[in-house]
Amino acid sequence: MIRSWFPTFIYSGPLMEAGLDRLNADLAAECRSLRDFDKAGREWSRRNYPGGYTSYASLNELHHFSSTFTRMERRIARHVRLYAAALDMDLRGRSIRMTDCWVNIMPASASHSLHLHPLAFVSGTYYVAAPRGCPGLKFEDPRLDRFMAAPPRLPGARRANRAHVTYPAHAGQLILFESWLRHEVAQNRVEAERISVSFNYNWS
Repeated sequence: MIRSWFPTFIYSGPLMEAGLDRLNADLAAECRSLRDFDKAGREWSRRNYPGGYTSYASLNELHHFSSTFTRMERRIARHVRLYAAALDMDLRGRSIRMTDCWVNIMPASASHSLHLHPLAFVSGTYYVAAPRGCPGLKFEDPRLDRFMAAPPRLPGARRANRAHVTYPAHAGQLILFESWLRHEVAQNRVEAERISVSFNYNWS
């Protein structure tokens, strides 16, 4: 008998059932305005996020300063609790909070290398604008560095047995994952900008 143990769960779904177009239009306008305003963020991005813009190192608590981002955060919190419940996390009597929230704008040629999100328990991405053909979010099997002498997987291997999985980017889509899970975004090969909001949650 073969059983599955220690699975890795990733949550994906629309942020809300109605009103996404309005929210995304408001978020897109604010994201682009932030890029124009945020000189420190543009400079940090020039050194660390070639070709793109992120407010990660400059304006990373946007849910505290913008009613539009606050509206988004309120919607996300419900999904985080559903995800935590599916993982059997014990949050009875405990609170969760978004600790940081930042913008990512990826024009053509920009990419985001493999990384994780320390000091959080759930992290995620919300897609504001995802032009056709833009890259999705690629996750890595957390056991990859322990495979050692394992042979390669078959070309038609089941998704659960693959070393990587990519979730396509769709405007209005929310993706949640445990913060220790490494992920990356391949180079954007379309001219239109890919806009997303990334965030972390903690509990107390």
